[in-house]
Amino acid sequence: MPPPTRKRKRKDTGPAWTAPDEKATLRGFLDYLRTAIANKVVDVPEPAVRTAGVPSGTNLLGLIKHLTAVERFYFLEEPINNMNRTFRPTRDETVESLLDDYRATTARANQVIETWTDLTQPAPRPPGRALPPTRRWVLVHMIEETGRHAGHADILREQIDGSTGR
Repeated sequence: MPPPTRKRKRKDTGPAWTAPDEKATLRGFLDYLRTAIANKVVDVPEPAVRTAGVPSGTNLLGLIKHLTAVERFYFLEEPINNMNRTFRPTRDETVESLLDDYRATTARANQVIETWTDLTQPAPRPPGRALPPTRRWVLVHMIEETGRHAGHADILREQIDGSTGR
């Protein structure tokens, strides 16, 4: 009898190593992390997807909701009135609705990023806020923010069903 065949997992290659410029490199890393965290929520049943995995209350669905709000703040000039609330999905918010919202928001953010020709220029900022950071700072910060929360999502997902990897 022949040995069982193993399914080969597609190798995770990450963002392109040969992006044409700095903006493409930064956006490649940001998109890679956006996809990674969105994938952590897929196929997680209720109520596990919104159940806190740590004493702070952090949960998978809350991370998606939070990152949507932060993307809107930095790229679309939408204010955040209560940062703590961005981490807490309501009963009416579903995995599907929050993922759809996250994906639509990141697509709109990418449209804004596409117009940026000079990363030293000020980024969008909601009215009434302090001076805006540079566009470069916003891209690097969003990579850091999304990466940090993707790491949180990795741990939460492993606690839920043992799933690991991107």
